Amino acid sequence: MYLYVESDWSPIHEAAFNGRLLTLQKLIDQGACVNLNTLDMVSPLHGACTQGHTACAKLLMENGANVNSSTVDGKTALTEACAQGHVTCVPLLLQHGAASLGTSQSSSPIHVAATKGHPECIEPLVQYGADVDQHVDELGTPLQIACSNQHLSTVRKLLQLGANVNSSVSGDSPLHMAARQSSPELTSVLLEHGADLFLRNSEGRQPLDLAPPNSLTERLLKQAGVSPLMQLCRLHIRKAVGNKRLGAICDLQLPTELIEYLLYQSDPRGDLNALKFLNPATSEFES
Repeated sequence: MYLYVESDWSPIHEAAFNGRLLTLQKLIDQGACVNLNTLDMVSPLHGACTQGHTACAKLLMENGANVNSSTVDGKTALTEACAQGHVTCVPLLLQHGAASLGTSQSSSPIHVAATKGHPECIEPLVQYGADVDQHVDELGTPLQIACSNQHLSTVRKLLQLGANVNSSVSGDSPLHMAARQSSPELTSVLLEHGADLFLRNSEGRQPLDLAPPNSLTERLLKQAGVSPLMQLCRLHIRKAVGNKRLGAICDLQLPTELIEYLLYQSDPRGDLNALKFLNPATSEFES
């Protein structure tokens, strides 16, 4: 039985980091410790996941690698995989018991994925228990981080998974952030998901007050008024269901177009089809 020991970079680290599966298997068969750590507490599993070598990571975990060990700066194999966007490694680690939650920027996988702009890593994290609205001091929520970094696809994914569009950090809501950055794309997506135009930050200012004069963002905020009934229905239904159960909408006996609309998965034509189901008497959208 091999003990957890510390060493410098070793042959098993080298094999895992470079994806040399046969060499890694040979080293394990010869008795190399899969939990051998460097002086910075980097394990072979860290190396494999940093580089996205899924087969090596799987082999290490099958031979007893500690999936939740952390480096001296708090990084786990899961946060390393999320930072690099290695989407095949993320679910594998979660299946082997990787913790989906964290308490700091370095140890919270969903915050790391949001910071780096890897929406494909966020969905499996949420499926395995990560909180889409998890708040980390001085950082806020994943949505706020994604907005501050202008990762539009990540913002879409977080909102699709039920993130609170009106959460605030240091007084600013995501819509305040979008207005400050003069991002019409972010502004449009946030408004579509029910962002509150009239929220005031710690300075008493609304998003419109922060948008540069004569910008497209200012125009969008000025034009945004009462949401259409169809949009209000979607927001109300999603709120009633709750973000922990949004996936259950797929199991409802509803037309596919309507389910996709409720989950923000439809294209504009799909929205029109959904409207037909909400109001069959509307002939304007009939084909």
